Amino acid sequence: MFWVLLLLLAWAFAGTACVRLCLAAVRAADADAADASAVTATAPERRLTLYEAAFLSGGPARVAEVTLVAMARQRRLLLAHTGWATVVDPLGRDEMERSVIGAIGPQGQSRIAPVRARVAGAEAVRRVADGLVRAGLAVPEGAGTTVGAAVRRVRAATLGVAVLGVTALLLPVPSDTPRLLVALWFALPLTLSLSCLALARWEAHPYSRWASPAGQRLLDALTWGPAGEERSFLTSVAVRGVRASGGPELRAAFAHREQPRRE
Repeated sequence: MFWVLLLLLAWAFAGTACVRLCLAAVRAADADAADASAVTATAPERRLTLYEAAFLSGGPARVAEVTLVAMARQRRLLLAHTGWATVVDPLGRDEMERSVIGAIGPQGQSRIAPVRARVAGAEAVRRVADGLVRAGLAVPEGAGTTVGAAVRRVRAATLGVAVLGVTALLLPVPSDTPRLLVALWFALPLTLSLSCLALARWEAHPYSRWASPAGQRLLDALTWGPAGEERSFLTSVAVRGVRASGGPELRAAFAHREQPRRE
């Protein structure tokens, strides 16, 4: 009857994750109802800047990425497919660009990955985040489990339940319970977690780690402009990331990882 212990563990995984998802959804709905009128009253025509859209979509790292891409598109920064960034124009036009130039360093050249990490932790990005939090558009740091994080836990619990179920079915220890009945018992917590995922996708998708419900509405209302325009391209990178840029060299520049040296 060792499979019963595995079943209890599966229920613990699924039940805990689903309860957390429900609580996170309730908190998000309450917060949205509380600040929706305030956001509408204080900023009825508010439009997101490129940096704000990047932060709400992908957090500090996305802000760093869109800044690097914008500077590269203006020929003030070279992004090589080998993963290196080279400064062409050392004069940043705003605080974010100056953070990029400072992160690259006095030699004017650095690998992209550490530059992105330094810019993501820069004061300029923190100011963008603080402004969005004050406006009720971003989730405050340490505010608790968001719907997106809770959904990821439910996905992990679903995988855990499946693994435990397969383990129980493959146990070599003889059991008086038919294997079909064991599978049906494990199907219950699996059904619970899958149902929670389906409901969350129907009610709360897209999930965001950074944007509040009000911020997500502004993201959904972004105007992209005609295809091929610079603003449209940068907005696509801000919202969807570098992988949505369509340029293989640009994607390679950000995806490149330094190979370990061989002796």
